[in-house]
Amino acid sequence: MPIGFHAAVFGYRRRRPVLQDLTLTFPPGRTVFLGPNGAGKSTVLSLAASVLRPQSGTVTYDGLRTDRRGDLAAYRGRIAWLPQRIESVPRLTAREQVAYVGWLKGMNRRDAWDAALGALQRVELADFAGRKVQQLSGGQQRRVGIAQSLVHDAEVLLLDEPTAGMDPRQRRVFHEILAGLDRHVLLSTHDVADLEDTYDHVVVLDGGTVRFAGPVREFHALAPPGTTPARLAEAAYYATVRDEETACA
Repeated sequence: MPIGFHAAVFGYRRRRPVLQDLTLTFPPGRTVFLGPNGAGKSTVLSLAASVLRPQSGTVTYDGLRTDRRGDLAAYRGRIAWLPQRIESVPRLTAREQVAYVGWLKGMNRRDAWDAALGALQRVELADFAGRKVQQLSGGQQRRVGIAQSLVHDAEVLLLDEPTAGMDPRQRRVFHEILAGLDRHVLLSTHDVADLEDTYDHVVVLDGGTVRFAGPVREFHALAPPGTTPARLAEAAYYATVRDEETACA
């Protein structure tokens, strides 16, 4: 049940479109969405989350379309989105904020309250359930954001630059938590260090254009001969972008 873009066009105000006739399917499983800053990754995820709507074309998931009002509630109930910036609700504790998101997603208050604690346990924050979100560290607030994504049992997690600002230890904890989740995941990043062994697919976007889409092993094969295993992802990424830039020159 992949998320699909079909000839999608999107631009901000009267600027040149960020996406022009984007046709792309994100397969089930775990996908790393790579690209430099300004490539259009956040726009794609915002469209996939139905926060934005394409000006033409469609975004679909399992037959549901974001441009059909009758599909929207069901679509949003099956998709969870973690934006780059986690907004904390003033004076709410971690559990209250996660429960509030569950209520916004259509859960009743009791179920949302119970599920909030379970979601915080999954991201190893149960001990901080009663702490104000504003008092938590940046890495902990990111994990609250993941708990918000998990509270209503969404099938797909859309994570936009989730490791931005994390130190190496926090990044490792984050990826360990993510590896234990039984969800389809689409994680966008400009840092190839986020391409862990637990991912299945890679999509590279640059300038609103898909440069590569395929399994991790095929992506690694783009690296120049002799590249050390630790540098495969980095070398493949820069080879892909450089080749496309050369072809367009």
